[in-house]
Amino acid sequence: MIEKIHSDEIASLPVPLSHATRAGDYVFISGQVAIRPDGSTVTGDFDAEVRTVLDNLRAVCRAAGGDLGDVCKVNAFLLDAALFAPFNVIYREYFGEPLPARSTVLAALANPDLRVEIEAIAYLPRR
Repeated sequence: MIEKIHSDEIASLPVPLSHATRAGDYVFISGQVAIRPDGSTVTGDFDAEVRTVLDNLRAVCRAAGGDLGDVCKVNAFLLDAALFAPFNVIYREYFGEPLPARSTVLAALANPDLRVEIEAIAYLPRR
């Protein structure tokens, strides 16, 4: 059975997706962007944008009963290769050892004001 996971800590976007879905012991977290709980977008400050995205990712993990330490795979999408180094600095503040497996792809995002999106898979065995 697949179940929907929703976090009240982040805004829902007007697109057809769940914040995350649980399938067995795995939680698949939809791509998170820099949207504040009130629905406004963080723009103009890349560090703040990355932190908002990772805070949203954490909020969804917590709604599923876990935290970022339960994340086993991350897919990150960056608008520009020049953002890779500053992204990694902030990413290391949020993830400890063992670091999740990760892919980072350069891609244009759906909102032209955004420069980063992150999706993840967390391993959260039912207790």
